[in-house]
Amino acid sequence: MSDTTTSGARPAGTPRDGRSRRRAEGPPFRKPRWPRAYAFALVTGALFLLTWIAQFVFQATVASDEASQHGRSFAWADFLPQFLAATFENWQSEFLQLIWQAAGLALFYHWGSSQSRESDERIEAKLDALLRERDLDPENP
Repeated sequence: MSDTTTSGARPAGTPRDGRSRRRAEGPPFRKPRWPRAYAFALVTGALFLLTWIAQFVFQATVASDEASQHGRSFAWADFLPQFLAATFENWQSEFLQLIWQAAGLALFYHWGSSQSRESDERIEAKLDALLRERDLDPENP
């Protein structure tokens, strides 16, 4: 038995040239695995930890050198408050600005600012392309 009937109709999912399409099993958009889905966050977190550790090491070295220049021994009780103060100063000046930029952009995108809206023509063109891909007439759905 052939794929076409006597009326010339095609079975669902068969393109006009007669080749059959392979349909993927499962939902049309599979959720990526955890590491791939959160790769950006993982890389950002790793870079953050590396730079924070580097700040700790270099700042401890400077504090130790300064203590030895003044004839004192290095004291963790003096160093840790300095390290935390420097860390929070960096976070306040850099990370909070970036967080606001990311959160503000997401908020404005959600509110639908004029910079984030797609034109109706573009959305209609995308829908027409999807209908044509499924062998449906966009003018007569």
